[in-house]
Amino acid sequence: MQRIIIDTDTAGDDVNALLTALHYFKVEGVTIAGGNVAFDQEVENALYTIQVANPGYRVPVYKGHNSPMLSFAQKEHKTVENIHGNYGMGDAEFEKAEQRPEEQHAVDFIIETVKANPGEVTLLAIAPLTNIAMALKKDPTIAADIPHLYVMGGTNNTLGNITPSAEYNFYVDPEAARIVLHAGIPITMISWDICTKYSVMYEDDLNEIEALNTKGSRFFMEINNFVRRANKATHNIDGSTHPDAILVAIAANEALMTQSNQYYVDIETAGELTRGYSLVDTNNVTGNTPNVRVCEAVDRAGFKAALIEVLNALV
Repeated sequence: MQRIIIDTDTAGDDVNALLTALHYFKVEGVTIAGGNVAFDQEVENALYTIQVANPGYRVPVYKGHNSPMLSFAQKEHKTVENIHGNYGMGDAEFEKAEQRPEEQHAVDFIIETVKANPGEVTLLAIAPLTNIAMALKKDPTIAADIPHLYVMGGTNNTLGNITPSAEYNFYVDPEAARIVLHAGIPITMISWDICTKYSVMYEDDLNEIEALNTKGSRFFMEINNFVRRANKATHNIDGSTHPDAILVAIAANEALMTQSNQYYVDIETAGELTRGYSLVDTNNVTGNTPNVRVCEAVDRAGFKAALIEVLNALV
């Protein structure tokens, strides 16, 4: 079974992504970055999701950086409780998990695990890229030992979801995103536009999931009802969105990614109106060497089937 580390800001679809990862992979550890909601709540959400999944082995959770690379300690980044609810789980307040987070810092865990298993541990990044960038800054040699990095972030010449020009994960810490994308690691980018085109679960899909009536489907519905309402109000999308889960599903089965291309991708860090913008040079106007494989189309039916498989397995 393929071994992974998943770096997450656990709320909303991160929960579904973590369930999917635990279903398809051997998860060496979960690392938490500052992102969707209050940092300590993200940690609790990860621990509770692992408890729900009950994978049959201990999956350690590591606290990482709770704010962007260049932020002042006392200044919080923009969280999005309006999308994910006050607890990041659709305003559903679950019991506290029995498992507690590890003492080791997430950055040190990433470095230690990658160096001890060169070429064997894939990274799945579904949060702002602060932890991974800081690991690369602390030990740049890990880049050569990471076989692949899947990144949920950015847009491919389309509107963002936090500003018109930027997707949330890249917007929160664009400096980190820029470091990671230029580190020389083989990277696949799953952008926000892929989410809106291929990952949305509409009313008929949600009814089908609800009808499963498993522990997994009930957990899914409790989390995603709030997100669905928020998507309608904020993005004019009448359904639940799953950018993180579709990334994990693609990492588990790349046949779901029906079209992709290698492009040069860079991140705007200084723009007054475009901070966090991902430049995807589809026409090679810059003449720079492509550094990222960008997902451009997905088998939506295949993704939905994978999601249902995951939820149906949690009984």
